Amino acid sequence: MPPSPPQPPSAVGAHRRRQPPALSAAAYLAATLAFLVIAALAYSRAAFRRFPHPPATRRCHPDAEGSWSAGIFLGDSPFSLKPIEHWGISGGDGATQPVANPVVTCADVTEAGFPSSFVANPFLFIQGDAIYMFFETKNPVTSQGDIAAAISKDAGATWQQLGVVLDEEWHLSYPYVFSYENKTYMMPESSKKGNLQLYYAVDFPLKWKLEKVLLERPLVDSVIVNFQGYYWLLGSDISSYGSKQRGELCIWYSSSPLGPWNPHKQNSVHNNDKTLRTRNGGRPFIYNGKLYRIGKDSSDGSNYSIQVFKVEVLAANRYEEVVVPFSIEKAMKGRYAWNGERSHHLDIQQLPLGQLWIGVMDGDRVPAGDSVHRLTIGYMFYGVASILILLLGALIGAIKCILPLRWYLPHTEKRSDIFKTDKQAILCHKFSSLICNVHKLGSLIGGRINYRTWKGRVCIAVTILILVVLTCFGTHYIFSGNGAEEPYPVNGWYSQFTLLTMTYDARIWNLKMFVEHYSKCASVREIVVVWNKGRPPSQGELKSMVPVRIRVENKNTLNNRFNVDKEIKTRAVMELDDDIMMTCDDLERGFKVWREHPDRIVGYYPRLAEGRPLRYRNEGFARQQGGYNIILTGAAFMDHGLAFKRYWSKEAEVGRKIVDSFFNCEDVLLNFLFANVSSVSTVEYVKPAWAIDMSKFSGVAISRNTQAHYHIRSKCLSIFSRIYGNLTSKRFFNSRGDGGDV
Repeated sequence: MPPSPPQPPSAVGAHRRRQPPALSAAAYLAATLAFLVIAALAYSRAAFRRFPHPPATRRCHPDAEGSWSAGIFLGDSPFSLKPIEHWGISGGDGATQPVANPVVTCADVTEAGFPSSFVANPFLFIQGDAIYMFFETKNPVTSQGDIAAAISKDAGATWQQLGVVLDEEWHLSYPYVFSYENKTYMMPESSKKGNLQLYYAVDFPLKWKLEKVLLERPLVDSVIVNFQGYYWLLGSDISSYGSKQRGELCIWYSSSPLGPWNPHKQNSVHNNDKTLRTRNGGRPFIYNGKLYRIGKDSSDGSNYSIQVFKVEVLAANRYEEVVVPFSIEKAMKGRYAWNGERSHHLDIQQLPLGQLWIGVMDGDRVPAGDSVHRLTIGYMFYGVASILILLLGALIGAIKCILPLRWYLPHTEKRSDIFKTDKQAILCHKFSSLICNVHKLGSLIGGRINYRTWKGRVCIAVTILILVVLTCFGTHYIFSGNGAEEPYPVNGWYSQFTLLTMTYDARIWNLKMFVEHYSKCASVREIVVVWNKGRPPSQGELKSMVPVRIRVENKNTLNNRFNVDKEIKTRAVMELDDDIMMTCDDLERGFKVWREHPDRIVGYYPRLAEGRPLRYRNEGFARQQGGYNIILTGAAFMDHGLAFKRYWSKEAEVGRKIVDSFFNCEDVLLNFLFANVSSVSTVEYVKPAWAIDMSKFSGVAISRNTQAHYHIRSKCLSIFSRIYGNLTSKRFFNSRGDGGDV
């Protein structure tokens, strides 16, 4: 075939001008990846934004083993234990009533000066009026367990961290502490060392020294109990194959806790059902002369729960136990509760006065394997995004699927074996065919999109949007944690509040959504619905994870919002309109700020009263003026004992009549009543990440006409200022320093 005639230079130039300019593959990849990295960073900053946490508000972040913490329970017997928050114990200044579980978390341990991923396997040791807690704390750097301690002098309500008291080169956990002949001993799990070691306190509780090796066996979850004239050592021997997963119980006995130890005749001992896992889950206890053993129930996999066995027979050649009913009140909030997913350890002891029993339990709010699951899904999203980047690069011609020719040309080498030569030639031929097919595929998809046309640009824009979404999802699963919005500690203490909302029959749609959403928030103990008008809903109509109490009022008045309610069990009340939806984290942040200022009204909607005569101004105007002096009580925390008493005082009687006449201004009146008794600020603003007024979707907003609503409130300001004094002192923004008052 004769060669084609050369094209004129002008034709060649015209042909080249019609081609889109070539892109550099490296430049394309760099630009695309940089764009996605910026998108991921922007998303993570927006989605997981938290106001700056000072050290006292640092919170735990789960690792592969979970987010374990420890909580205190009290009761008249070991079988009637209730969480410490049900006892109405106050933790002192700022903590407010009641102190709530968990009482020790990895955040508390970190505050003591050493890092921790979780707190687990707690044991109590009572000495006079002091209660010591020994527990495993996991070092996040070495992933090794150490033994730490804390002390309480108020029956377990508050704890002072003492630091790590035992640190070895191997993993330690399960710090069983007991006394014998005026000495204090600790028998931690040291199965990684291959034996069971006993330590004694050189300087209790901070310094320990090895006493002896009790058994040359890798025992886990071991305890010693003195019963019927003998000391009994119960633990699980994991030396045989599969024994760690089965958790079979083994027993030894001796006349002294220091040994020597004789093996039980029935080792490994079982219950009647040999498939039941009988691994220890805490210290055995004696109640009414009977011995009870605490075990881990892991029948559903790794999500442990506590099970109690009554020991019927304990002798050198025989052991029998039966499961007894045992339950501890547990929050139904799942991942929003500190122990919502699982518990696997409980230590119960009787307090010195003999009136109460105290128990310490560990708990986890993260499902087993959650971190691995989230990482897997996150990296899958990243992988799909990477494939799309390469495919888009090929479609626009920035990346060409061309492999070097030398990869599939046969090599010329001397060969003595004809069979080997033929076999290699066949392999070369198959490899060459594969690469040729890759080249054909590359030629089919390469340059299919002309990014200079509007269709090409739309296609690229859609693909980039998909890439951004995939990148954000990957970032969410990898960096966002398990999604639970945790409470914030104040001085190492947690607490709870009552959520109170006022509504009527036309807003039942709002109420159902309100109750279902806010009942999941970690610190909400109870929801009180103040029902002003119409037929109240039944309990079955409201889906809630906490108790809901409907308080039906005789009269439809806004004053009902602040009625004195002796059934409220918390000091803090969050007054929240049923049409306001915000995140649980926003509620928790506001609760933290109120606990630091319990004498104030702490809320999310600031307003400004200014001018002569006084005018009611919105948040935007308040920001322009640099301050606010009113907090709307439609979304605010307050001390209900203090606030409701002031609202129903004799001096507020005139104000309540004005509220009834206007059917408005109840929150303005409360602000005046607070300001009237203090020369310092009585309101505090917390900026929410976002908040939605759901009444706009249902058409039942009480104040649909904003201008008329503001006009009435300005009238109220004028009247209240004549009765209770002027409300002009400003509380400036950006004053608290935590980023939530800006």
